Amino acid sequence: MRIVFATNNLHKIQEINAILGTAIQIVGLRDIGCSEALPETQDTLSGNALQKARYVAEYYGVDCFSEDTGLEIEALHGAPGVDTAHYAGPARDPQANMQLVLRQLQGNVHRAAQFRTVIALYLQGKEHLFEGVVRGQIAVAPRGQGGFGYDPIFIPEGYTQTFSELPADVKNRISHRAKAAQALTVFLSELKN
Repeated sequence: MRIVFATNNLHKIQEINAILGTAIQIVGLRDIGCSEALPETQDTLSGNALQKARYVAEYYGVDCFSEDTGLEIEALHGAPGVDTAHYAGPARDPQANMQLVLRQLQGNVHRAAQFRTVIALYLQGKEHLFEGVVRGQIAVAPRGQGGFGYDPIFIPEGYTQTFSELPADVKNRISHRAKAAQALTVFLSELKN
């Protein structure tokens, strides 16, 4: 099965392909000639994911899925949440985003957080939602060279390393995106049977 992942973020495409293996061929927006920024004007992760999937389905006539991910920090009342990608401003600078979070948590011992991913699948005119959550803590400083986004400051529950320090195969097995993608895979494989 071939399906469009409504993103031009190569890191996300690589991560999803690593999670899904060969069961489903994932292509990005560039592969269908879509280079414009997709709308993300909703105030929830599921709303943004659905909005992007609907846009691609409507304007490009393809079945697709989209995702929106938020880092939700308890001490910041769920922020950055839906604003995760542009928390420090419209430039979507991961370093600036991380530094803002670390400044806001400075001196705070309560560092519980979770990453949450919502995948919206638009398939044959119907919409489906899948969610994945991984709980953890925010580190006091960035650690590690791997991953992307907030990975250098997020320590998943049950581990002492950040997502950036963990081997990619471990992260791809336990992450929020992995959990949502696994639910998507189960759904798609049941359709094929």
